[in-house]
Parts: sequence; structure tokens; C-alpha cells
Amino acid sequence: MTAHEVTEQIAAGQLSAQEATEACLSRIEAVEGQVNSFVTVTPQHAREQAAQADQKIAAGEASNTLTGVAIGIKEVMCTEGLPSTCSSKMLESFVPPYDATVVECSRDALLPMVGKTNMDEFAMGSSTENSAFQVTRNPWNLDCVPGGSSGGSAAAVAAGEAFVALGSDTGGSIRQPAALCGIVGLKPTYGRVSRYGLIAYASSLDQIGPLTKDVTDCALVMNLISGHDPLDATSAEVPVPDYTQHLTGSVDGLKAGVPVQLLGEGIDPQVRDCVQAAIDQLQDMGLECEEVQMPHIDYSLPVYYIIAPAECSSNLARFDGVRYGYRTPTETDDINELFSHTRAEGFGPEVRLRIMLGTYTLSAGYYDAYYLKALKVRTLIKRDFDQAFAKYDVLLSPTSPTVAFKIGERADDPLAMKLADICTIPVNLAGIPAISIPCGFVEGLPVGLQIMAGPFAEEKILQVAYAYEQANNWHKQRPAL
Repeated sequence: MTAHEVTEQIAAGQLSAQEATEACLSRIEAVEGQVNSFVTVTPQHAREQAAQADQKIAAGEASNTLTGVAIGIKEVMCTEGLPSTCSSKMLESFVPPYDATVVECSRDALLPMVGKTNMDEFAMGSSTENSAFQVTRNPWNLDCVPGGSSGGSAAAVAAGEAFVALGSDTGGSIRQPAALCGIVGLKPTYGRVSRYGLIAYASSLDQIGPLTKDVTDCALVMNLISGHDPLDATSAEVPVPDYTQHLTGSVDGLKAGVPVQLLGEGIDPQVRDCVQAAIDQLQDMGLECEEVQMPHIDYSLPVYYIIAPAECSSNLARFDGVRYGYRTPTETDDINELFSHTRAEGFGPEVRLRIMLGTYTLSAGYYDAYYLKALKVRTLIKRDFDQAFAKYDVLLSPTSPTVAFKIGERADDPLAMKLADICTIPVNLAGIPAISIPCGFVEGLPVGLQIMAGPFAEEKILQVAYAYEQANNWHKQRPAL
């Protein structure tokens, strides 16, 4: 069931929050051994929150439409009294003393948290193979990856282990796993959702957002987590609409651009065909579509792999074995040796690689040549989007250039792994919102359509996504686990 179907049944007295939560916990027990969505399952915590939700609902005091709906939280978000490891040995024993703002929102609204979901270590990866603890599998094909870095959240929703989940997106980490797992995933505008309590990877790119079974659920979760937060200096003071009011089912009067750079080289022909069919269908429904040139998008990948590792190098410098987190057992009187051993043992290979890349690009003699130049090209990419949104309401593209690939298939090909995000990275560099929705299958694996809009125009994305979704049954398909 979708989250809104659950809430409708709870409101009608046909279902209790406790029954809905037990259904998720039973599902976790049945399939988690195959999927590995969760780093930590929290049944006692979920049951307590579900009981409180039923009491509030019975008393007519439910604070949110989603009260009683079981949720999974990505391991990158701080949860008071519960481990928040970032799927890294470095934070294996870290238990935060506070909640991330989005977690507080879900607790206050009494969404039973069934667990913390697996991810690529420190959100660095596109397959959830970089977790220090386990490899999450795609519910549609257990031999395939679920995408990353929010692969645990996407797999949990696709497998029915949670009704909704929260993920984070630095270069596609919500949308790409949503596409590969056949669900809906939205990266909001930078600043729309608080990042307080999100363990940072790249602070100018990171954004929290929902992973859900359909667009209505996505709008409901956005209503829950959006808004200004004084605890986050990058949080925007922009009014938040009721996103569900924009789910009209109509695209009349809207114009869409299709960036030719995102439908060309590197996109699997079968994926392109699925996405083109979706664009054609939207056009038949009244959406005016035409091709648009965005020349600087081609530079997104190199720009991202200069800016993100540079910010990662700075953010992860705090993990040194002195204050909190992992500390090497190696005895030494030299502080530099302590740092070196701790970080070499605590971080996995992908994280170490990105820290080294970032440290190099920020070093004397290379800062201007790489980092500063990347910031300038980032501005050009953003201008491409600004010019496009002066003419179009939304932009359309594939979410992922391929469907889910086999576990281990790209382990020795880092470039192929990084190319998994060629369609999603430009969105993070520009700071705009984008959603991935299911639009077909290739050889039994889901394909995602990406819909982008200008800053703080999430309602336009949701309007177009909902109209397309209601004209199809892709979102109703469930993996046969």
C-alpha cells in the first residue's frame, strides 16, 4: 500500500497505526535477509511511536496527515539515542545526542521509524556497494545494485519494508536509486529542506528529500519536511505551499524543454526509448515539448568531481581519532601517526580516494587551476538552467543512463561508476529541484524519467509527475520478492 492509502484506512477506522507498522516489521523479517536495506532495525522504537500515534488519532490530535505511517531514515541523518554511522567504520559506535531537523519533524508527527537504511559510506557512491557493513540488493533483481548512495532507502520502499523513506542527494543519490528501484524520489531545491543534523559530504550540494511509492506520497512527505530552519544557515526563508494542492492531473498550458545533451551519448538506447515514449505521452496530454541546447551541462561531471571532493576533504577532516568516532588501537606518541592510522583504518577506499582528490585540488598551486575554475564553470551551468527556465516550466531527461547493473560489475571501472550520475549531477550544481518517476522497464528492470524545475518550483515538478503517473500504471508495479 502507499502511505496515503494507509492514512485513508486509518482515518476510516479500518486500520491502526500499530497494525500498519507490524505489517512493515513482518515484511522486514521476511525479506531483509535477501535485500539488506537496513543497517539498524528499530522494532521497539517503531512500536512505541505507533502506539502513541493511535492514541493521538483516537483523540483527534494527530498533528500531520502522515501520522502512523512507518518510515525509514538514511543512516547519514542524526537520530538521538540511535546509531548514525554513515555506513562507515569511522562512525560505527557514534550515537548522536540530538535529532536532525527532518527526523524531529517525523518524530513530532509520530511516523514510526522502523530503521536506519544502508548507504554508500559517507554518501560517496552510486551503488550502495561502498557500505562498510553490507551490500544492499535491488528488490527487482537481487543480483543487481539498488543505486546509491540512498540505495537502502530506495530498496526498503520498493520491497515494502517501509511506506516512505528519507534519503540525501549530493549528485543524484535520491533520484538515481529511485529510478533503479522503480519508485519516486525527489531532490528539493537547495535550502528548501533543513540540512541540520545531516552528516556532511559536500555542503554546497547535499540536500535531503523523500523516496516514496507514488507522487502523492512524495507531496505529503515534502509538506512534512519543508520549510525554514534557524538551525541551518543555508535554509531558505521561502513560503512552503501545500504540495498536494498541485496534484491536478493536468499539464495544460505548461512548456517543457528536453536538453539534447542529456539524451545523447552515454544513454542506453532502450532507456532513451522509454524516456522518449514518456515525453511523447506527456506531449499528447497537452505538455508543449521542444529540444533545448544547454552546452555547459557537458562539463558537469568534471566540475562535480573537483568541487565535491574538495568539500569532502574539508568536512571529513574532523574525523581524526581524537574527539569522537573510530580511533586506531595502534599505540603511538606521534599525533600525526594517530591521525594517519585512524583515517586509513576508519575510511573505506572510495572515501579515501575522494579525500585525496579534494586535498590535492585545494593545495597550494592547484587551487586556482582546478577548484576556482570549477566554481566558474558551475556558474555557467547554472546560467544554462536559468535561461532554460525563463522559457520552460520544466525540463525532461532520463534519470539514469542505464538500468540497474550487476553487483560487482563496475567495481574495477571507476569511470563507468561515476557516469551513472551524468543526468543528475547538473541539478545539484545548479541547486534546483528534480524528481525521478517510473516510466517503463528494460529487461524487467525499472527506468526513471527525471523532471526538473526552477528554484523553489517543486509544485510544477509534482504537477507534471502526477499527471504522467495517473495516465500510467508503472508506479503500481511491485517486485516479486
